[in-house]
Amino acid sequence: MRKIMLVGRTGSGKTTLTQALRGEKIQYHKTQYVNHYDVIIDTPGEYAENRTLARALVLYGYEADVVGLLMNATEKYSLYSPNFVAAATREVIGIVTQIDVKEARTDLAENWLKLAGCKTIFYVNSITGEGIPDILNHLREPGDILPWDKEGLNIAGKRS
Repeated sequence: MRKIMLVGRTGSGKTTLTQALRGEKIQYHKTQYVNHYDVIIDTPGEYAENRTLARALVLYGYEADVVGLLMNATEKYSLYSPNFVAAATREVIGIVTQIDVKEARTDLAENWLKLAGCKTIFYVNSITGEGIPDILNHLREPGDILPWDKEGLNIAGKRS
């Protein structure tokens, strides 16, 4: 499985997505520092929001194979400037979160991520699991066995 680093503003759903990707029970807690979970790097929103701290993301990015730019579908503006991904030395994907919220503007979030330079965009609801298998399949390498590859298991690897 390729390693992914999740980047986005505070409240974009990075930690919730981390828990969903790992098949864990969703529990809110504020990320205070960069967390490494086997193939996922969860970063605090302040790192993306603060120009000085953002430099640290570049260093952590070298530990990842893929960078996931998260955007909450209810955000009023984009954190990412046009052509933001041009300087990346890793694959960068866009991830639209909170797609089920009444005020969600997935079309707007998608346009902002495309403007930033993301060519591949995923839409997720970490609570219901919608879109989670798509991201995991994208990160899959030859020979990887994902939980739903085993007969009778659901997305979280539990018996159906």
